[in-house]
Amino acid sequence: MARKATRAGEPSALAHPEDRRDAARRARVEVLFDEQAMLGALFGEFDANLVLIENRLGVLIAARGNKVVIEGAEDDVARAREVLVALHERLLTGAELDSGMIEALIARSNEPTLEGIITGDAKGPPIMIRTRRKTIVPRTAMQADYMRQLASRDIIFALGPAGTGKTYLAVAQAVSQLITGSVQRLILSRPAVEAGERLGFLPGDMKEKVDPYLRPLYDALYDCMPPEQVDRRIASGEIEIAPIAFMRGRTLADAFVILDEAQNTTREQMKMFLTRFGQNSRMVVCGDPKQVDIPGGDAQSGLIDAVNRLTGIDGIGVTRFSVIDVVRHPVVGRIVEAYEGKSA
Repeated sequence: MARKATRAGEPSALAHPEDRRDAARRARVEVLFDEQAMLGALFGEFDANLVLIENRLGVLIAARGNKVVIEGAEDDVARAREVLVALHERLLTGAELDSGMIEALIARSNEPTLEGIITGDAKGPPIMIRTRRKTIVPRTAMQADYMRQLASRDIIFALGPAGTGKTYLAVAQAVSQLITGSVQRLILSRPAVEAGERLGFLPGDMKEKVDPYLRPLYDALYDCMPPEQVDRRIASGEIEIAPIAFMRGRTLADAFVILDEAQNTTREQMKMFLTRFGQNSRMVVCGDPKQVDIPGGDAQSGLIDAVNRLTGIDGIGVTRFSVIDVVRHPVVGRIVEAYEGKSA
């Protein structure tokens, strides 16, 4: 099972004297894993996970049996060991590993709280959301805080760029509570606003007209529940997906309610939506204040206005994600960072 990945930057016999001194400071650590049945998932097919860690951190990793040997610069070796241990902890909680998760852990591996992100603190159970199709654990410290709020606060505002898991984690928590019977309905909504373009007339009945705007919510649902269950619950009314305009005049009790793309609501729409809150309900409002597409450009975003007014009120939580919390492909984080670093 042991193998050596090729990478640039290996010190050679002809290296500069300073390089040889750096090489002398190289470290070597061994990590033993007890649960050998999990090693295949931990290492990845053809050791792909180990190769990814090698390439990102500039270390060499050799695996033989249940022992992993890491060599490289002292700091890089410490980070690689931390990532491997964190991945192993995730497997113990029932999570599935993928490259996005590994990339996120590598990005956070120089922080002292990485293990706590995975397992929770010593006083409480691991932080996770269980759905029909998967067990979801946080990939960043901010996601861990968000998941705690999803389980405890009445109304949560989740702010931040694309790819940070705002909507996905909210849908997963909603599905989990629907499955366990904590709520009787799941209501997903968003404003029917195009992102910088006008699509014109859309054919079909009302559902066919609004479905294109709500497709991201369907995608998250199908990822957390078998498609036939999603379709059955939509048909029975247990799951409702509708534009925000359909919320007026209703009281949303015994429900988990999610408003996505909330930056595109007006102040009046946001007030209307928040005041639909009923008994035994939970409400999550997700959006990116830097991506406002309200037609005309003069109306103030209802999301920004609401957060300014309601932050600090008992029962209301606010989670603010940043570019370092992006958990899609690593290039997404770099794209967001590039755009946010430049004026429009």
